[in-house]
Amino acid sequence: MKSWDEVYAIVLKHVRDVLPELQSHAFQPSDSLRELGANSIDRADIVMEVMETLSLDIPRVELLGPRCIGELVDLIHAKLGNA
Repeated sequence: MKSWDEVYAIVLKHVRDVLPELQSHAFQPSDSLRELGANSIDRADIVMEVMETLSLDIPRVELLGPRCIGELVDLIHAKLGNA
């Protein structure tokens, strides 16, 4: 199982892939993708790429809850433990 920090790093990699203007941004777990400029399509792309990287299949409706990057990582990390 991947650690929380490993999942966080994977999420940030995909955020930077989808939003290259954030390459040098100093991310915090409390950052909101919406506030960083990610529209709904960007956010969906990020989540889909993360799930593909981790070979996870999480119902999209479960991914609507997280309000910040840290909460998204918490959710994905918890799902990895249950996979």
